[in-house]
Amino acid sequence: MAELLSLGEAIERFVKNGDTVALEGFTHLIPTAAAHELIRQDKKDLTLVRMTPDLVYDLLIGAGCAKKLIFSWGGNPGVGSLHRLRDAVEKQWPQSLEIEEHSHADLANAYVAGASGLPFAVLRAYLGSDLPKVNPMIKFIDCPFTGEKLAAVPSVRPDVTVIHAQKADRKGNVLIAGILGVQKEAALAARRCIVTVEEIVDELNAPMNACVLPNWALSAVCLVPGGAHPSYAHGYYERDNRFYQAWDPIARSRESFTAWIDEFIHGTADFGAFQAKLAAQQEAQ
Repeated sequence: MAELLSLGEAIERFVKNGDTVALEGFTHLIPTAAAHELIRQDKKDLTLVRMTPDLVYDLLIGAGCAKKLIFSWGGNPGVGSLHRLRDAVEKQWPQSLEIEEHSHADLANAYVAGASGLPFAVLRAYLGSDLPKVNPMIKFIDCPFTGEKLAAVPSVRPDVTVIHAQKADRKGNVLIAGILGVQKEAALAARRCIVTVEEIVDELNAPMNACVLPNWALSAVCLVPGGAHPSYAHGYYERDNRFYQAWDPIARSRESFTAWIDEFIHGTADFGAFQAKLAAQQEAQ
């Protein structure tokens, strides 16, 4: 049953060193604030799962929080590479990183299987692909009804899923609007789920067929306005394209990355303080 907590308390209580953690949100509603808090609390040895690792996982990998990455694409969307991810894979800095790469369809189906309580997902995929050569978790089975050769992958069942959403009511029910990605499936597949939201309201007033996550499926709801920045939150704020562009030179070297982390994450008490410091820097430029 969801509790209304601060983000700091939720991360402290529900994320343990060594956990498998999924931070999901596709194009928008990416839980950046939660990634910052994981770094502030120095969470270690995490297995990170995400369909499209972008800046949030570049941060966590570069900060030394991750031991393994399960993913289906990685990059700074519209800009280029994730330099901290590359440094960890190619040169083991700040530590070695195990990678397990899947296709989008594969990982999406693995989340669905996890949410359904199934041990693996089955899909029509990978014939002619080289991914099974480098990922031993991709297997092939024969359909017992047609004899067709199908791909099978383990279900994704995180210890903790973290997502961002537009609003929650005071009972802890959460409304997600706009592009859903695999947020619903990732939340239902997890043993524990933390949701950061833009606002807490008396009534969700959810339209018909909306995605509402019930409070009994969640562990904590945390009020963090702007918590998806620099991604956008449908109906609340736009994507900060300038930040994505600025991230490339920040993350390109170990020195500039470490200095940025020390100033903007370790040097701030929470995401609100980070936003204030970032806004002051942008105004000065």
